[in-house]
Amino acid sequence: MNMVLTANKRQKGRHSSLTELRLNGAIPGVVYGFQMEPTAITLDARAFAKILAAHGTKSVFQLDVEGQRINAVLTEVQRCALKGNVKHVDFKSINMSQELEVDIPVTVIGDAVGVAEGGFLLQPNREVLIKVKPTEIPETIEIDATNVAIGSSLYVGDIRQQFPFEILHEDDYTLVTITPPAAENVQEDDTVDDTPEVIEATGQNTDEPRG
Repeated sequence: MNMVLTANKRQKGRHSSLTELRLNGAIPGVVYGFQMEPTAITLDARAFAKILAAHGTKSVFQLDVEGQRINAVLTEVQRCALKGNVKHVDFKSINMSQELEVDIPVTVIGDAVGVAEGGFLLQPNREVLIKVKPTEIPETIEIDATNVAIGSSLYVGDIRQQFPFEILHEDDYTLVTITPPAAENVQEDDTVDDTPEVIEATGQNTDEPRG
């Protein structure tokens, strides 16, 4: 489903002009790609935040740039390190009849047997790069970790055939791994006494006066 975002063209200017735009409730950005020159734009910050919260960053957006409709995907969202608000966005216009490459978040489902046995579930990689038609981009990829035991992992090679799109990572790209529980404390009987051993000298009685 396409999300319509109204955008206005803007003149590239100084840093101070970008700051003024943000203070007035706008987000500077750029759109580039299929059948268009890179174009500087502005978006309404509230409208963008609302549509982003509802549909996420992986959707196909329809930019209405002063009457011109452009199908585009988000390629970058820059945020303020302190406040977290959006500072700048990059859109890439796309050909809706061609597949594109996009990173999709991974959602782990199922209660792993390794966790039930006391292990810890880790996700070394939380996104996968896929090649898919723009109209078929999923919000997330669900992978079932039910049968993953302690010391075992789930790789792209294990789930590749479960989806109708192409996953571009190698088969050994790790999605889930179950690590063993922390080692138990060594029992008192097995502790090593590291008290220095006192070795008595032989052949000489140190209590006798020397002649």
